Amino acid sequence: MKALRLDHIGVAVQSLESVLPVWRDLLGLPVEEIEEVPEVKVRVAKLSTGNTTIELVEPLPGEEATRRFLDKRGEGIHHICLEVADLAAATAELVARGMKPVLATPRAGAGGRLVNFLSPKDAHGVLIELSQRVAAAGT
Repeated sequence: MKALRLDHIGVAVQSLESVLPVWRDLLGLPVEEIEEVPEVKVRVAKLSTGNTTIELVEPLPGEEATRRFLDKRGEGIHHICLEVADLAAATAELVARGMKPVLATPRAGAGGRLVNFLSPKDAHGVLIELSQRVAAAGT
């Protein structure tokens, strides 16, 4: 598997409103967008660092994975995301090498990307998201 680039670092937060003053105002990172992702029940603020993105991830009512993370560990780095050209091929290769994807099939993520995750148990405690850009209709 070949990663194209580090796409983003995901940070789990209780509330975007409470943390944006630190990231945006004190650290000076511009907010690219704030997006609600109903398929996974989260709200995401994307902040630009110039060469990658910090995604602040707030769980919405009914979301379980990020909420469990927050309950167990508190706010902080949740995952790193690597962009790949072909998510299905990358996942198949990693499965063949013994890694376990978190999802049986990829799902829609923030920014309309196709995503899957690799179990932290297989990556020495790090939750790794794999992300593939999906061409917009008509492009």
